[in-house]
Amino acid sequence: MLGDDEILTVTLADSAAGLRLDRALAEALPDLSRERLKTLIKGGRVSDASGAVLWDPSAKAAAATLAVRLPAPAPAHNVAQDMDLVIAFEDEHLIVVDKPAGMVVHPAAGNLDGTMVNALLHHCAGQLSGVGGVARPGIVHRIDKDTSGLIVAAKHDKAHEGLAKQFAAHSIDRRYLALATGRPIPPNGTVNAALGRSSTNRKKMAVVAEGRGKHAITHYRTIEPLKNATLVECRLETGRTHQVRVHMAHIGHPLVGDPVYGRAKKPLSDTLKARNFTRQALHAAHLGFIHPVTGNSIALDSELPADMRELIDELRV
Repeated sequence: MLGDDEILTVTLADSAAGLRLDRALAEALPDLSRERLKTLIKGGRVSDASGAVLWDPSAKAAAATLAVRLPAPAPAHNVAQDMDLVIAFEDEHLIVVDKPAGMVVHPAAGNLDGTMVNALLHHCAGQLSGVGGVARPGIVHRIDKDTSGLIVAAKHDKAHEGLAKQFAAHSIDRRYLALATGRPIPPNGTVNAALGRSSTNRKKMAVVAEGRGKHAITHYRTIEPLKNATLVECRLETGRTHQVRVHMAHIGHPLVGDPVYGRAKKPLSDTLKARNFTRQALHAAHLGFIHPVTGNSIALDSELPADMRELIDELRV
């Protein structure tokens, strides 16, 4: 309703003349993304000084004073839940969570609550100006349920758009620590292999011919040789679904405990068997990016979780 709208008065300078209307408004209103403004224009929420509605985002702008009616963010459909979260970084623009293994990132069929998004809706209550007009955290990337480590989410459109551009440009510094079975040879290397859905199991990803899947590059290096296993650091040049897990399996060294992409061909140790380590031994240990609002460089590290530390101790030669 109009009574719930926030009215933004925008004066476009002479330099805006000739630009697309959505671009001119995006430059004048840096807290709103261009896509969000395009939606507002198409929704009849931008008008000139006479009250005439401007409906076309591609129309040429002119030096003028415009009114933008910004609706209050619609409530998210997901339920806010009070859950423990480990926060690695937070400000009014974004939040970085150190996710435990076992927590799903986003609600979906089979996991409608108890997810990181449910927890963020509670933790960030009153702080979310909305992504796409909805009061929700902007999830820019995901990590698997049984992978632990760092994940960033935006609190508003501008932060979401800025982070998304960095992920699309592959400029985010993402490094994982993983326990790979066997000894990768060479000990340091690069896996350059496109990924797509498996032709035999649509729930799995697989290496596919270039052009049939998404370009994917993983750089790995040996950190510590272990008994029938190796602690490796994997740096993602791209960020595809299950990328580390599939790429390491592709070169013959699937991750310890990975229930989908293969287990060791020979037992790692009697103690490991007794422990029944049944999740992929994978941890998002480092996340580096440029803050989308302040421009500051952010570099965060997360310690290995206890189960992986104990597993490494068991496998030390």
